[in-house]
Amino acid sequence: MDSPEVTFTLAYLVFAVCFVFTPTEFHSAGLTVQNLLSGWLGSEDAAFVPYHLRRTSATLLCHSLLPLGYYVGMCFAASEKQLYSLGQAPEAWRLFLLLAVTLPTIASTLIYYWSCDQWARHPLARTLALYALPQSGWRAVASSVNTEFRRIDKFATGAPGARVIVTDTWVMKVTTYRVHAARQQDVHLTVTGSRQHALSADSSLPVQLLTIHVASASPGVRAFDIRHLGIPTRNDGPALQRGLGSVAPAQQPPPCAG
Repeated sequence: MDSPEVTFTLAYLVFAVCFVFTPTEFHSAGLTVQNLLSGWLGSEDAAFVPYHLRRTSATLLCHSLLPLGYYVGMCFAASEKQLYSLGQAPEAWRLFLLLAVTLPTIASTLIYYWSCDQWARHPLARTLALYALPQSGWRAVASSVNTEFRRIDKFATGAPGARVIVTDTWVMKVTTYRVHAARQQDVHLTVTGSRQHALSADSSLPVQLLTIHVASASPGVRAFDIRHLGIPTRNDGPALQRGLGSVAPAQQPPPCAG
């Protein structure tokens, strides 16, 4: 590859990785799906569930368009390859274009399926529907989640791609493409791993990062893992104490007989 092609490829690769994993610099510059589409997504504080129904869908579509964006850019960076003309483009690039078009097509089809019946088929809506009363639907549960998220005593921590949110009733994990949710009274929490860090930012004491497995007793609710710095204390707030205050240690295998 010649110099413009190499330069564009490396620059686009860095951009794509940062756009997907969003480091602090991209957040500060507003180069995130949440910021670029903030007018359509609305406010998370005002309507937590509707916001994440749209956010996960928009994120999936935007990320699926990255290969197509690379191909369009290469049409200018490597104009001698004539990538803008399918009949004259090399076969390898035609196959790449097919992949680049297929990904957003699949993503768009999936998002359309999710949005049918007023988003009732979205994974988050289907999870909330498992907790709905027979005479109500997932929207009633979503309204309860929205109300609890607006309260000031909730606990929220973590990076944007792996946020942990604990309210009076719910334990939730917000990831790039999905929102996991489980009702506190139905979950069993187990410590599955821990890592010790020498010092914390505001203390001279060592800090322990725990990996906690959240498993719901409700059929159909997918288990998920969350991370927290140590066992919750009274300084962490009442919501976290109720949600994560009774964490069971992982079972250790019995020692082998000599």
